[in-house]
Amino acid sequence: MRDFRLLLAGAAAGQVGAQVTLVALPLVAVLELKAPAFQVGLLTAAETAAFLLIGLPAGAWVDRMRKLSLMIRADVVRCLAMASVPLAAAADALTMAQLYVVALVVGVASVFFDVAHQSYLPQLLPREHLVAGNGALETVRSSAQVAGPGLGGGLVQLVGAHLAIVADAIGYAVSALFLLAIRRPEDKPEPVPGASLRKEVGEGLRFVLGHPLLRVIAGATGLGNFFTAMLMATQTVFLVRVLDLAPAAVGVMLSASAVGGLAGALCAGRLARSFGQARIIWLSAVVSGPFALLWPLSGKGAAAALFALASGVVFFGAVVYNVAQVSFRQTLCPPRLLGRMNATLRFLMWGTLPLGALVGGAVAEASGARAALWICAIGFLVVPLPLLLSSLRRMRDLPETAHPETAHPETAHPETAHPEDDVRQDAAPGHDAAPGHGESVPVA
Repeated sequence: MRDFRLLLAGAAAGQVGAQVTLVALPLVAVLELKAPAFQVGLLTAAETAAFLLIGLPAGAWVDRMRKLSLMIRADVVRCLAMASVPLAAAADALTMAQLYVVALVVGVASVFFDVAHQSYLPQLLPREHLVAGNGALETVRSSAQVAGPGLGGGLVQLVGAHLAIVADAIGYAVSALFLLAIRRPEDKPEPVPGASLRKEVGEGLRFVLGHPLLRVIAGATGLGNFFTAMLMATQTVFLVRVLDLAPAAVGVMLSASAVGGLAGALCAGRLARSFGQARIIWLSAVVSGPFALLWPLSGKGAAAALFALASGVVFFGAVVYNVAQVSFRQTLCPPRLLGRMNATLRFLMWGTLPLGALVGGAVAEASGARAALWICAIGFLVVPLPLLLSSLRRMRDLPETAHPETAHPETAHPETAHPEDDVRQDAAPGHDAAPGHGESVPVA
């Protein structure tokens, strides 16, 4: 389908630029502005604070708007915000305060983009292709993550950290152009008589918190994102100041997680079909989590490879988890609630990111980056517990139900397989074989 391929292309362009900035923005703070560990953690917190601050009302706002035009506007805002960094650096006026503002603005735009993106996909694809479509978007995102950090590290080495950020601005601009080319008409949602922001936000909360499986998925994912944010806040400081790696090597290290994520996206459908869509959610976390212990065990020289190995395996499991749980959410939710459901889950799942980043930065400042990574690694061992203690552990496949009031997941037979729910990676339209900022690790 042409429009879905354009959505994929836009996701790829935006993600390549964003992954360059994943390396370049912290390096601007560490190398050019000489920021201490806590300020680097605060920068990471600013990037994700919007999910905590406006996550809930954003879903209600998105449900009132055309999703495609909202995504285009968000791309334009992100492009202009990122372009301000190299311009300020060229004028010798760049400060940490500006980096905080840019991170916060980009984060706000990303909240609206991501919620609209997840709510728009079911308008492009029929229900039976949603898992394959999410797998395709996840593959594109993971592919960009493979190339982006290495490209970012190389660009930082060649032209400097602030100039490397130009690639992010260009990526968002190209993403907006691809989205502009989508032709599928989209009607503006009809206003609901008597609706209010408070009522709509409450409806989204009741839908999510009223469903036992959504509750446990939100809890486990929020916990995982807390410790992921600790990693994001401290990894650049650890790689540069503890392992003494050059910017290009830092990019290669961060690419390892993307290689694992790409492999996870490619394998997610087959694994879900073999083990069951419900079972693979908790199994992926249980198997991959212990490898996080290799992060603090890594050292200089050849021992730095342990950091890359840990990232690759942990993010392999995270992407497999994401493809299964996001597709379940999209299938479960009625269309009129998609924006609020996605935003509510983003608030619960991603609201822990700024908190984790602040804790990571504070621990790294007080006790060192390696100590922060130890806490992060132990945390990944705890993440699967909510899943293992729920009814999810006794299921093979996730139940089909449009509303939580009409069916209760706990009553599903543990080994009941639904052939129509098989996760077929090769069932994507055409030969597109995953969302923008969205269902990566950080997971959502």
